[in-house]
Amino acid sequence: MNMAWFKARGPLLDLEQIQRRDRLSSPAPLDDCPLEQQRLVVLDLETSGLDTRRDVVLSIGAVVIDQGAIDLGEQFERTLRRPDQELSESVLIHGIAPSELASGCEPAEALLDFMEFVGDSPILAFHAGFDQRMLARALKTSLGYKLRHPFMDVAEIAPMLCPDNRPSRNGLDDWTRHFRLQVLQRHHASADALVTAEIALILFSRARRQGVNSMKALNLRLANWRKRQQARLM
Repeated sequence: MNMAWFKARGPLLDLEQIQRRDRLSSPAPLDDCPLEQQRLVVLDLETSGLDTRRDVVLSIGAVVIDQGAIDLGEQFERTLRRPDQELSESVLIHGIAPSELASGCEPAEALLDFMEFVGDSPILAFHAGFDQRMLARALKTSLGYKLRHPFMDVAEIAPMLCPDNRPSRNGLDDWTRHFRLQVLQRHHASADALVTAEIALILFSRARRQGVNSMKALNLRLANWRKRQQARLM
């Protein structure tokens, strides 16, 4: 039978990439591990825009929180190769030059590197829903991989734990100023991941003082908080 018409579904990967993808760690469940012992990956993405169905990931920045501190020995940064990316308002904001996109890391390799960096750890981000959707689509498109890791949103955790002492707006810049943190560079994936991690550590300290001692407990507290917020809108 002539099978010349047949085209395999999914992204085109070489054998080594397929093997690396298949060896990626399954996410660990959120459990009762104390917050000060939990390994967490704090993620920030720079993208070509804010449309999660059409825009693409341009760069990935991440840092690790482990043993109650930011582990500066564990940092991740990749610019993805997007040679055909057109200049847009978002590109002008984060300042990734076309030459950087043209010489960046092949997307499948960058995403494999990142998921190996993550391991089985939960992921934190600021406005995590956006990063989660963008990362999930990138992984599916470039690797045929389904993202299952739990994401926690620092933009939700902050107002929940600081209901009576919070900025009037809920952006990353607002909480950065609120906690008087210094930021050397904004709209840069690694720098934004670092300041998000600093905010998270402040919030974890407050969580422990409020009797929330694990990611499992924090997730349960968030679920109840969301229900109360929704009830107020009804």
